[in-house]
Amino acid sequence: MPAIITDKFRIHNSEQFQESFSEASPNVYYLGIGRPQAFATQTRADSRTENQGTDSNPVTPVDCVDTQTLTYDDLLAVKKITSSDVEFVTPRINWTTGTVYDYYRHDYGKRITGTTTAQTSNTGASNLFDANFYVLTAARNVYKCLDNNSGANSTVEPTGTSTSILTTADGYKWKYMYTLSASQQANFLSTDFMAVSTNSTVSSAAVDGAVNICKIKTAGSGGTDGTHTGIAIRGDGTSGTVSVTVTSGAVTAVTVTNAGTGYTFGTISNAQIVAAGATGLTGAEIDVIIEPKGGHGFNAVEELGAFFVMMNTSLEGTESANSGDVTVANDFRKVCLIRDPNAGGSAASANTLRATYAVNLTGVSGTFTADEEINQATTGAVGKVIEWDSVNSILYYIQTKFNDEGVDSNGNQTAFSGTNAITGQSSSASGTPTTTTSTINNVSFTSGYSSPEIDHDSGDILYVENRAPITRAADQTENIKLIIEF
Repeated sequence: MPAIITDKFRIHNSEQFQESFSEASPNVYYLGIGRPQAFATQTRADSRTENQGTDSNPVTPVDCVDTQTLTYDDLLAVKKITSSDVEFVTPRINWTTGTVYDYYRHDYGKRITGTTTAQTSNTGASNLFDANFYVLTAARNVYKCLDNNSGANSTVEPTGTSTSILTTADGYKWKYMYTLSASQQANFLSTDFMAVSTNSTVSSAAVDGAVNICKIKTAGSGGTDGTHTGIAIRGDGTSGTVSVTVTSGAVTAVTVTNAGTGYTFGTISNAQIVAAGATGLTGAEIDVIIEPKGGHGFNAVEELGAFFVMMNTSLEGTESANSGDVTVANDFRKVCLIRDPNAGGSAASANTLRATYAVNLTGVSGTFTADEEINQATTGAVGKVIEWDSVNSILYYIQTKFNDEGVDSNGNQTAFSGTNAITGQSSSASGTPTTTTSTINNVSFTSGYSSPEIDHDSGDILYVENRAPITRAADQTENIKLIIEF
């Protein structure tokens, strides 16, 4: 049963996602960083080997339940994403001189009348949102291309913010859409994407169902030369008119003289042009280009295909203003997006949350090193060192489902517990967990142990990305932009 899901559904989904950050009862989203250990081929508790690629070429995560639980296993910390961190975006297309830009058409992908050939853009796109029909200029203005002068190179950069259609000296016609604000440039402009917003002045000036562009489909022949005026655009709208220029018997130009209103389809026939004075003309066909609902500029998010949402989050050192939850003692290779997790059994709301385990040690000898295996011989517990805080004698660690990271030789994952000595496999450092219940350096310990502040396996993992390792530092800020496509 042939069917499609339209681009409007994609836009709807992106709008719902964006709105979910600021609704009366909003979802709560966190950016997570994890994977301090190198990517490699590892052995799991069930003896299966898993090829995770390498640090320079990590594998693409698989969308399955397994991936979601593994993401929590080596999670380091999370930071809350607020509504101000979220923006609609669309692929960035910079204006560059000497480039042929596609022009806006309402019917890319439809069969051309009388043929089995699909209507495509100059760049070969058969869908409007695959076409290069808008540009970002050096002034950070965004323009939609309405006419590309029959596929000519664009050599004049559009300028200005007029609500009228702009015609440049190279024959292109442009529609100003909006200007990126300073905040949008700083937070939602990347090499590949740019923010999308609707300019209220442009939106207010838009006319629903206006026709501003008509294109020559077939020039015809045998007509009386001259400019023939007062030709009505027929369809379901009103008042639209054009003039047609015939040169050497063929149609060479069509100019809209009155854009009219209310058109969702329109036609101009050969007979109409003949009746306007082009006697003898045969075979001419004119395409009437139908504008998007509301008119050009009415809704930039829909018109530019903004079914992408960017989340922009920065990690500033240890986020010390937020209890120092984000370690700088280890690198990370994984970024994730978590929706509605819990913290301590209740809905998470803090700005940052630690995701590692911690133990307060006493009688320490030696120095634990990041990424080394730790063991508790009495219980059989196995873990991986994330950070050793020698000042406060706090050992931060993770336990994964892989051998040497959280699973013993018998395939069991056992929690560290009691006052049983913990030893570093490579450093030979050792220490004994205390029995005290206290708060040290903003970490709360019960009988010497502290669980992650974010409840593992709570909420929903919506996005997982493997990356080359990113080394952190106390005086460093990582700006992370996640782009979700709907």
